[in-house]
Amino acid sequence: MSLKQTPLYAVYAGYGAKTIDFGGWDLPVQFGGIQSEHEAVRQRAGLFDVSHMGEFWVTGADAESFLQRVTTNDLTRLETNQAQYSLLCYPSGGVVDDLLVYKLAADRFMLVVNASNIDKDFAWLKEHVQGDVTLANASEETALLALQGPQAVHILSGLTDAPVAELKGFRFLPDVTVGGVQALVSRTGYTGEDGFELYVNAGEAVKLWELLLEAGRPQGLEPIGLGARDTLRFEARLPLYGQELSADISPLEAGLGIFVKLDKGDFIGREALAEQKAQGLPRRSVGIEMIDRGIPRSHYPVYSPDGRKIGEVTTGTQSPTYKRNVGLALLESAFAVNDTEVLVEIRGKKLLAKVVPTPFHKRPKN
Repeated sequence: MSLKQTPLYAVYAGYGAKTIDFGGWDLPVQFGGIQSEHEAVRQRAGLFDVSHMGEFWVTGADAESFLQRVTTNDLTRLETNQAQYSLLCYPSGGVVDDLLVYKLAADRFMLVVNASNIDKDFAWLKEHVQGDVTLANASEETALLALQGPQAVHILSGLTDAPVAELKGFRFLPDVTVGGVQALVSRTGYTGEDGFELYVNAGEAVKLWELLLEAGRPQGLEPIGLGARDTLRFEARLPLYGQELSADISPLEAGLGIFVKLDKGDFIGREALAEQKAQGLPRRSVGIEMIDRGIPRSHYPVYSPDGRKIGEVTTGTQSPTYKRNVGLALLESAFAVNDTEVLVEIRGKKLLAKVVPTPFHKRPKN
């Protein structure tokens, strides 16, 4: 089966992209190198093609009450032109997907979902529709570019008259002209840095990509691949579905309880999550740092000091920013305490590590 391509695929080669199969998509893992791209976003600015993400429109008089019933966060707290991080859960409390909800009007919302879950999520939502609700999958006709880093606001402000610099976090402007291209512009981010997302018609993606890179050249803007996207979100302890979240890992276990509003009324998964919270979590997601020499990787088993398996690494690498060998691990709660020593099995050897605070990176306050 041939791999899917984003509207920007044709221009990748011209920027030196090395592509890989990512969940059925042929996407750039790097352009110039993961380390240098990571540093570009932390220090200057980076441009990501994330057009593989899915976009759904949810409209109708009952759109808000429907979304309130299928997501874990409290949608009634959203104002128009505000976005919210939330999760879709199974009745078991496991996660269907994590997503962003954009409120354009009382009866009009956009959902942004993970690429590998587009078909599954859309089917799940259709299965649970009630009342006056219309669902539309706009993923194929929508392109998404993410401009991230300390210089992002300077670069974008130079291409539009819209007050993008005044946008607060998780707010958006629904109709912005950026260098002649119409875009919905939001300020959420998945890197731990400041930045913007630009949703445009797929046919305008190449024009906007080249426009942004040209305008941002004086500020050191670079195209960024999936490799650095993963290390950036990992340092900021932002979850990746399929690693920190899954049908078998609840939002509470993943440390995302702040986005689960058990007091908002009934929603799918609420009963299981309330019971989990009341009984105490059997396991938790924590940061670990290697004491012995070695790099923790996804799915490496983690053991107690006496050799009993107590969990596994969900994401791990050598932090490009801090040069520490660190990971996120889902561990039995008794061991999910800072400074607790554990053993990570790396290439057949059990190596010493300890539980450490997260996130590994916090953006400096101006």
